[in-house]
Amino acid sequence: MNAPLTPAQQEAAYLARLGERVRSWRGANGMTRKSLSAASGVSERYLAQLEAGQGNISVLLLRKLAHAMGVAMERLVREAPDADAAGRRIALVGLRGAGKSSLGARLAAALGVPFIELDAEVEREAGVKLDEVFAMYGQEAYRRFERRALERVLRTHDAAVIAAGGSLVTDPDTYRLLLDHCHTIWLKAKPEEHMNRVIAQGDMRPFKGRAAALEEIRKLLADRDDLYARADAMVETSGRSAKAILEDLKIKART
Repeated sequence: MNAPLTPAQQEAAYLARLGERVRSWRGANGMTRKSLSAASGVSERYLAQLEAGQGNISVLLLRKLAHAMGVAMERLVREAPDADAAGRRIALVGLRGAGKSSLGARLAAALGVPFIELDAEVEREAGVKLDEVFAMYGQEAYRRFERRALERVLRTHDAAVIAAGGSLVTDPDTYRLLLDHCHTIWLKAKPEEHMNRVIAQGDMRPFKGRAAALEEIRKLLADRDDLYARADAMVETSGRSAKAILEDLKIKART
């Protein structure tokens, strides 16, 4: 039986994992140490020490680095070793038209895990279509169905890609549940792209009957920006091919 690690050995192992996460992210994203230094404001010398497992980085510098990498700071500093993306739940958040359904299905296929549309699970929970949930029961009841649907999905799937409803982030308890049990990725797009994609889908929900739909999308994005930003990672989808976005998603799913 191996002897337990000494405190000094535990600290060294922790710093080595932290350095490996940064180094792996750079390699996967094709970013040089010099470029990451310029984007984060952390010196190349400091980054070299960090990636070598010799860094003793301050909280504020680590925060700058995480922002430049587009990952949550918590993901860099967590104690546990990294898990394989195919063995955990990946949740996609973002406003309608961000690509959660199409990209989520492709990501699930690439990882070999189930793809779950949470809105469809809400319909199963309520026994009626989504529009009827709102018409018959109202917003408050919808939130209860959504929470129950998410709890059921979490109980029955240890690994999956979950496309969350665009407004889930506005329910603090349900969003906390998602963040606590899933690796969450924000699919971010410009308002115009959200609008174009929703129109292409032939579905203007939740903008039906609103003359200033684009302005409404801009307002929703502004109102929810801080909420979506609580996700573990962010992938920009505007002006990019589905293939490029998918590759980025696979990388972020593993970080």
